[in-house]
Amino acid sequence: MNNFLQSIIDRDPAAKSKLSLVLTYPGVKAVFFHRVANFFVKAKFYLVARIISQFSRFLTGIEIHPNANIGKNLFIDHGMGVVIGETSEIKDNVTIYHNVTLGG
Repeated sequence: MNNFLQSIIDRDPAAKSKLSLVLTYPGVKAVFFHRVANFFVKAKFYLVARIISQFSRFLTGIEIHPNANIGKNLFIDHGMGVVIGETSEIKDNVTIYHNVTLGG
């Protein structure tokens, strides 16, 4: 988690502290909830995974399908309107801005 937060600070000049990232950046929350939902998908608890992803969507405005393949240090900046579909594959150290749809 520490490397993830540091990677955001390195890429975003507006990021002042790790605490502010955790408390105020919706992309950080969305990636966290995706990791939790993805755990449940791998355990074959599909409904639980979808409920977590929908809660995250409500909370952050960012929709990430629980089965999307996301590498480390994904940074979603100004994430309103971001949709990452089930078939998406995102590699390490990627930055995504608002109003982006991935997958199809």
